[in-house]
Amino acid sequence: MEFTKLSNRLDLVASFVPAGARLLDVGSDHAYLPIALLQEGKIEAAIAGEVVEGPYQSALQNVADNGLDAKIEVRLANGLAAFELSDDISCITIAGMGGRLIADILGAGLEKLAGVSRLVLQPNNREDELRAWLVDHDFLIVDEAILEENEKFYEILVVEQGSQELSAKELRFGPYLMREQAPAFVQKWSKEVEKLAFALEQVPVENQSARASLEDRIAQIKEVLNESK
Repeated sequence: MEFTKLSNRLDLVASFVPAGARLLDVGSDHAYLPIALLQEGKIEAAIAGEVVEGPYQSALQNVADNGLDAKIEVRLANGLAAFELSDDISCITIAGMGGRLIADILGAGLEKLAGVSRLVLQPNNREDELRAWLVDHDFLIVDEAILEENEKFYEILVVEQGSQELSAKELRFGPYLMREQAPAFVQKWSKEVEKLAFALEQVPVENQSARASLEDRIAQIKEVLNESK
C-alpha cells in the first residue's frame, strides 16, 4: 500500500492531532488527512465530512482505494452535522477555509463541542476574527504554528476546552506566534509592512486620517517584530 503524502500545510495540521483520536475532518475534500493519519496508525477512526457532492465522491473513492472503509466513514453533511454525539469524536480538524466560515461552522454546532477535547483549525484568512470568536465562546488556544507554502502564509490554531483573555494585539498576531517569532511569522508581517508602506505612499499628504491609520498599523507590526530582538 502506498502511503498518502500530505502537503506541508496538512502535515503540520496532522502533527497536532492527538494519538488515538477519533477524528472528524470537516471539509475533508479527498479525505487525505484522515487517510494519512490512519496509515500512520496515529488515530483510531475518522469521519470525513464533505458538503459538496464532487469532493464527497472523491473522498469515498479514496477511502475505498486505500482499503480504509472500516476505519473512515465519509459523510455528506454541512459542518458539524457530519457527526453525532454517539460517534465519540475527540478531535475535529477544519483546514483551508476562511476564519469567519470556520467560526460559523463551530457556532452552528456549538452544543456538540462539549465532549470534543481538541480542535485543530487552519484558517486561510481572518485569523483575528476566529481567535475573537474562540475567546468569546470559552475556548482556549493552547498552541499555534505558522508556515509558508506556495508563497502563502498559513496559521494553525490548536484549541481545547477552557477560557482565556487575549489583548487586541494577541488577537491579531496570535499569542504564541508573536512570542515565538518563527521565521515564517517574521516574513509574513515584514511583507505586510511593505504592503502598507506602499499603500501609504499612494495616500495624499492632505488625507491625514488615512495616513495616520496606515502609520499606526505599520508601527504596531514593527513593535511586535522588534519585541524578539
